Amino acid sequence: MNTTAVSTVASLSLSQRLAAGLIALVLGFVLLGTIGFAQDVRLHNGAHDTRHALGFPCH
Repeated sequence: MNTTAVSTVASLSLSQRLAAGLIALVLGFVLLGTIGFAQDVRLHNGAHDTRHALGFPCH
């Protein structure tokens, strides 16, 4: 394990970690929603199993 990376993560404040988590969550929902309503069959098939596993309807 790289000690530099560990100390960098540990030095982030709680608000910075929460902000990063919130941004990642919003980005994930945007990507999931975009793919969920896409009309392209390749996008649909590429994310089909993941959407069903997450309970996102696609049919």
